[in-house]
Order: sequence, then structure tokens, then C-alpha cells
Amino acid sequence: MDNQLALLLPVIILEFILAITALIHVIKHPNYRFGNKFIWIFVVLFIQIIGPIFYFIFGRGEE
Repeated sequence: MDNQLALLLPVIILEFILAITALIHVIKHPNYRFGNKFIWIFVVLFIQIIGPIFYFIFGRGEE
């Protein structure tokens, strides 16, 4: 059990950091390439690991 936790802990921390970073960016910036703020908040929060990555690749607009 401890070996599994040791392997999963970095993934959990990475997902948490990605989600928080993407969520802060969604809230602070008004421009998006696709969709709107509420769609991207949903994607970032409810699609684990892949959601924040999708936001930074596809959703992030011009600054």
C-alpha cells in the first residue's frame, strides 16, 4: 500500500498544481479561443489532469 501511495502522490500533486494554475488563469483572463469562462472552469475542474492541459493548449486566448 505504501508503494502505491509513493507512486501516486507525485501525480496527485501535479494534477492539483495544474488545476489551480489553470483555474487562476481562467478566472483572471477574459479571452478564450474556444468556449467561455464557465465551460473552461468545468473542463479544468472535472476532467482530471487532461482538462488543465487542454485549457493551456486549446482554450488560452491572446494576452
